[in-house]
Amino acid sequence: MEQVKVKDKTFRPFIDKDKLQQRIAALSAAISKDYEGLNPLFIGILNGSFIFAADLFRNISIDAEISFIKLASYQGTTSTGTVVTAIGLDETLNGRHVIIVEDIVDTGKTMSAFLPELMDRRPASVKIAALLIKPEALQHDVKVDYYGFEISNEFVVGYGLDYDGYGRNLPELYQVAE
Repeated sequence: MEQVKVKDKTFRPFIDKDKLQQRIAALSAAISKDYEGLNPLFIGILNGSFIFAADLFRNISIDAEISFIKLASYQGTTSTGTVVTAIGLDETLNGRHVIIVEDIVDTGKTMSAFLPELMDRRPASVKIAALLIKPEALQHDVKVDYYGFEISNEFVVGYGLDYDGYGRNLPELYQVAE
């Protein structure tokens, strides 16, 4: 892995694709074990989670469904502080076991805004699976039940995560270079 340039920023190698896939396989195995016989509904948060959600779901070994919703709170490298729902859920959640799939949980604002709306639909349970968590940045009481990597409070790009819409296609994760 070499440094990459995305728009006006340089990013250094952070987590390679082999390490990503190994961790995702372990997460999928844990979720499959925990939800055996429960037919969970995975809800991927677009746009950032689409690659992680696809790889996670592809490794799930139990009956399950997947859907997506679009929520946004980022512009560039900074959270805007406003969460917008652009694409809603069509599925009935009443009595369903739901697993929200996020690319990254940093401040927790997106999840804290979305969870009450989700709970109004009366799911049997709700858990969160995230590829990355940033404990140092957490400002809201959000519990991430399954996560790939705990990282420092630095901006990352690749594997679905973007910088102003660019860099999602990078197969590995990169961290902003100082």
